[in-house]
Amino acid sequence: MLPLTITLVQTALHWEDKAANLAMLENTINNITAKTELIVLPEMFSTGFSMQPAALAEPMSGPTVQWMQRMAITKRAIITGSLIIEEAGCYYNRLIWMLPNGQYGYYDKRHLFGFAGEDAQYTAGNKRLVASVKGWKIHLQVCYDLRFPVWARQQLPLGDTDGAAAPAEYDILLYVANWPQRRNLAWKTLLQARAIENQCYVVGVNRVGYDGNEIYHSGDSMVVDAMGEILYHKQDEADVFTITLEKTTLATIREKLPFLKDADAFTILNHDHDI
Repeated sequence: MLPLTITLVQTALHWEDKAANLAMLENTINNITAKTELIVLPEMFSTGFSMQPAALAEPMSGPTVQWMQRMAITKRAIITGSLIIEEAGCYYNRLIWMLPNGQYGYYDKRHLFGFAGEDAQYTAGNKRLVASVKGWKIHLQVCYDLRFPVWARQQLPLGDTDGAAAPAEYDILLYVANWPQRRNLAWKTLLQARAIENQCYVVGVNRVGYDGNEIYHSGDSMVVDAMGEILYHKQDEADVFTITLEKTTLATIREKLPFLKDADAFTILNHDHDI
């Protein structure tokens, strides 16, 4: 029942300029004075949400992953965010979960944003990533995944008919995003919905400012508790915010309101790997 301290980094991004973004983010991370265990960066934090993967992609051995390793080791904290990765001739919008010892896991964005042509440029992932930290289970997702509740749903075991409450599959749903302001009502509403229906904390980290296509992002990064109450929300400006989440609070909610035991059991095939 240990608490977990998370730092959300809501920032503008330099369009398709990896060097400028990494320099800016390194300065931001180095200036975090609060003790933190997990630092969350936006989707495609090194480039912005670009549909030019052939020009911008890196291998897993490339400089951005190496930068994440160096920063995680230096800061002694987990660092996560997504970037453009090339592997075996395919491009992925890949969330990296970088541990303080330099080891990592990753999640390839499952739901590609066809409205912007992401599905034509990138390959979709087919496995979820549930990370473990201090007894917390954190389900990692990227932006557009937020619109698809099955992919985020607490998965109960098939054949569990004894009426007992099955243990929750995860405690935190974490989204990194480049979600535009014009649809920010959906972003804010769905973050709360995912928290309520899954009886978990939800952390959503979005960027701010205009991208290279003159699309404005209002940020609206949020932390939501299992009752849907907003613990943090920041709109329209860059912000670095650190919050400590309590596992005991989550356990109390689930004990008093054991809704998960009444949920539908199902299985997503080939769905998980853990770190």
